[in-house]
Amino acid sequence: MSSLFPAHRPVRNTVLRLSARIGLAALAGSLALVANVYAVETPLTLAEAQRRAIDRSRQLTAQDFSIAATRDMAVAAGQLPDPVLKVGIDNLPVTGRDRGSLNNDFMTMRRVGVMQELTGSDKRRLRSQRLELEAQKTLAEKTVATAAIERDTALAWLERYYADAMAAVVAEQGDQARLEIQSAEGAYRAGRGSQSDVLAAQSALTMFADRASEVQRRVRNANTMLARWIGNVTDLSLAEKPATDTIRLDPATLDSTIAHHPQIAVLSKQVDVAETDAKLAKANEKADWTVEVGFQQRGAAYCNMVSVGLSIPLQWDRKNRQDRELSAKLAVVEQVKAEREDMLRAHVAETRAMIEEWQNDRERHTRYESELIPLASQRTLAAIAAYRGGKASLTDVLAARRNVIDVRIQALQLATEADRLWAQLNFLFPADDAMAHTAMNQDTQ
Repeated sequence: MSSLFPAHRPVRNTVLRLSARIGLAALAGSLALVANVYAVETPLTLAEAQRRAIDRSRQLTAQDFSIAATRDMAVAAGQLPDPVLKVGIDNLPVTGRDRGSLNNDFMTMRRVGVMQELTGSDKRRLRSQRLELEAQKTLAEKTVATAAIERDTALAWLERYYADAMAAVVAEQGDQARLEIQSAEGAYRAGRGSQSDVLAAQSALTMFADRASEVQRRVRNANTMLARWIGNVTDLSLAEKPATDTIRLDPATLDSTIAHHPQIAVLSKQVDVAETDAKLAKANEKADWTVEVGFQQRGAAYCNMVSVGLSIPLQWDRKNRQDRELSAKLAVVEQVKAEREDMLRAHVAETRAMIEEWQNDRERHTRYESELIPLASQRTLAAIAAYRGGKASLTDVLAARRNVIDVRIQALQLATEADRLWAQLNFLFPADDAMAHTAMNQDTQ
């Protein structure tokens, strides 16, 4: 019998190896499934939502193309105009015995020449500088767009976050209402309650269902707005919200901080463009000259010729043309400066008002959390105890329940408004504002 074991060992080893491979494959598949589930269910943070929105934005891509195009135009504007090739026939006879002949008449010439406009180097420099400033202005507008995308994405994320929170509150109260229906029906069957209590409990559940429907609409709308920025948000859960008790603005230095706001930076670049236009209008008081060189070939019996010409525009009405143009450009400079100053004042006032409102909303929300919600909960507990002791009706309990949910919803609405203001204040500048300003300063240099 012992001779049979060696024959079975290869089979047994093969089975063991096969079982081990199957086990490892199953383990790998399970790990892959867990990894996929984890990847799908990873909560979305606010910072990640903003990063996705920036990466997905086509507006920022369009502005990048605009910047590249304007800078290419700036290089082209710094060059001399293309020379003009001129060819023709001068003094060709059209009557008489030499009609149509290119060689018989001594005045007939075949002409080829080159004409070049000599634009001043200062004009070409200013034209190139103006387009470069336009590129920098577009770069500042890109910073404005980046801040707006981050702000609007934060608002959409917070709207979804608080819509989910409200839905959870309503669902919790709905569960309590179902339990109260069961309690009312049991008391009615036992002869301790009335049918009106049962109907009141059913009516309360219907009201909670109606409120739940309204909150779910708000959740769907929040999903729609969030998807506008980051794409599909189906089955997407949100992480905990970031700390919203501080902002990146110091009210003591608000004036100087807002002076670097991206929209103010755009108008500052517009001032630079207007000033360059004024310098260019001043340079246009000096007319551009045009030189021309031509070679003229005549018949074999006559000598060939060379011609040289110079064209100079006559600025005979400078006070109504060049001077008026310069005056208009200088007026535009003052206009843009005034608009920038007015926008700065408006931004400072609006930001101060938003900071005051944000602080007030946070103070009120703290009062709700520390005082009003606990008081409403205690009132509900008291009503339940009185109902069990026969000293209160179920209607009193349901009224207390509705009061709790109303107070909690009001607290969430206050928190929503406070955090919306936080997002608007915290993302007046892009999140990587320091890097953006460094890039702009390098471009200016």
